[in-house]
Amino acid sequence: MDRRDKVEARDKRKKRIRKKLSGTKDKPRLCVYKSLKEIYAQIINDIDGNVITGVSTLNKEIKADIKYGGNVKAAKRVGEQIGKIATGLGIAHVVFDRNGFKYHGRIKALADGAREAGLKF
Repeated sequence: MDRRDKVEARDKRKKRIRKKLSGTKDKPRLCVYKSLKEIYAQIINDIDGNVITGVSTLNKEIKADIKYGGNVKAAKRVGEQIGKIATGLGIAHVVFDRNGFKYHGRIKALADGAREAGLKF
């Protein structure tokens, strides 16, 4: 499988998922993106078209705790942090957008970390 084929397959999954998902003010969308070295999570209100908050392995408080941003431990830490920030902002329920990535490994770890911090999805 060529790299271009993998990217196209992910884009197809992403479009298929995003047709059904939309974040509102009451239930925003938790969008996840991963690269080889980092992982990012944002809480988005699609109706107003703005990002409420975001966390990644590049944030100072997370970068101090982890050695490498591209593993399951780092993803779980990002999930815990986004969950703490969201509950602090009064957000209890979100819609999880895995952004075309398969739900295993780092994506699953981030979701589990966010659930442990109090987010429901």
